[in-house]
Amino acid sequence: MQKYICDVCGYIYDPAAGAPLNGIAPGTAFENLPEEWVCPECGVGKDMFSKV
Repeated sequence: MQKYICDVCGYIYDPAAGAPLNGIAPGTAFENLPEEWVCPECGVGKDMFSKV
């Protein structure tokens, strides 16, 4: 699965790890994140992420 990086703060979403503190289970692909999901570091939306 592809990793994605926040264009604003540099946070990397790794699907293998998920984002458990934000309710996202390990193994969740970026494309399967809810549309309302935001960067846990700076709060921007999914549209501000790029493939690593």
